[in-house]
Amino acid sequence: MADEKSVVQEFKLDPDCELRFEVESKNEKVTLELKNGLAEVFGTELVKGKKYEFTAGAKVAIYTWQGCTVELVGKTDVSYVAKETPMGLYLNCHAAMERMRETAEKDDTRGPITMVVGPCDVGKSTLCRILLNYAVRMGRRPIFVDLDVGQGHIAIPGTVGALLVERPSSIVEGFSQQAPLVFHFGHKTPQTNVTLYNLLVTRLAEVCSDRLQANKKAKASGVVINTCGWVKGDGYKLLTHAAQAFEVDAILVLDQERLYNELVRDMPDFVKVVFLPKSGGVVERSQTQRIEARDQGVREYFYGSRNPLYPHSFEVKWSEARLYKIGAPVLPASCMPLGMKAEDNLTKLVAVTPGPSLLHHLLSVSFADSPEDDVVQTNVAGFVCVTNVDVERQTFTVLSPQPRPLPNTVLLLSDIQFMDSH
Repeated sequence: MADEKSVVQEFKLDPDCELRFEVESKNEKVTLELKNGLAEVFGTELVKGKKYEFTAGAKVAIYTWQGCTVELVGKTDVSYVAKETPMGLYLNCHAAMERMRETAEKDDTRGPITMVVGPCDVGKSTLCRILLNYAVRMGRRPIFVDLDVGQGHIAIPGTVGALLVERPSSIVEGFSQQAPLVFHFGHKTPQTNVTLYNLLVTRLAEVCSDRLQANKKAKASGVVINTCGWVKGDGYKLLTHAAQAFEVDAILVLDQERLYNELVRDMPDFVKVVFLPKSGGVVERSQTQRIEARDQGVREYFYGSRNPLYPHSFEVKWSEARLYKIGAPVLPASCMPLGMKAEDNLTKLVAVTPGPSLLHHLLSVSFADSPEDDVVQTNVAGFVCVTNVDVERQTFTVLSPQPRPLPNTVLLLSDIQFMDSH
């Protein structure tokens, strides 16, 4: 084992080059160190001499504007230097946004609202991360909005959320999750309930708009929006709806000319639509890898990634929990009460009777005090996972980031499941 661990690779990178590596094997660790020069990972600067540790699932690109030397210790599954990168184009987008921010600051208006769109696995969330990091390094405080319910970069899968970004993302762990604003959607694709998805996007846009008004620095900095990879048919309608709700100024389209041309045709003239190539380092994920990434996101929520968290486990009585899901099956119009539309059912709160079927499901803990509040449009405090259901004693056991009791008893059931293997 000792021999394997001591694989050392040194790379000298020319200016405008990128070292890409991947760690796939379950128990491998790869340590990265910048020996000299300047380099960054997705827009966050590497600190010279500091060791960064990556584990299974890591796909990393170290980019240098000026040239550098880096060292990798450990077994990588892939590692190569790329001379062709789209970073120059991405920097141009940042520069254009920065000019808009300067104008916004002078005129006390709103900074640029930029939406990143494209099919699955073209590097949308990575581009968002680069743009946000560059903005923060200029002293800005942009809001990051994540509408990708499949991966859930802000909280966990099955949610949409927003986060005020105040410092560059950590090289290994991403953005600091201090006080994100999160709404429960409960499914891993918008297709499951398009009406609810659009409602939440509209709500999130309203809240972000209020936040921008309330925080002068954020107002000039603007918003960067990450979207789902569903871009055809109804998926396209979701994108145009989000663009309207957030009143976007610019849409960056990654890697799909058809989508670019449709948006140029359908967007008002004041919205700039820009076509960008994807990075050659972007890796397509299989269905299995997507599921693993989702699981990993949930696991990190409960157990942390680098610094271990120790979640609590406790029982909740069925009688004390008020369980709901959002959306009832749509009835044919003939069965509907007078004056009700079929869509109304899709955003309705439906009581759920506790039982064995809850096992392994995630529950969102709502900030709503009672079902009389508008629970659907109320943000959530956090999440618990049902690890055991005892029908005889009428209790279920939850895994929770904080000790009992639950802060509120309105719980929303998610389709997303997590098998706790700890």
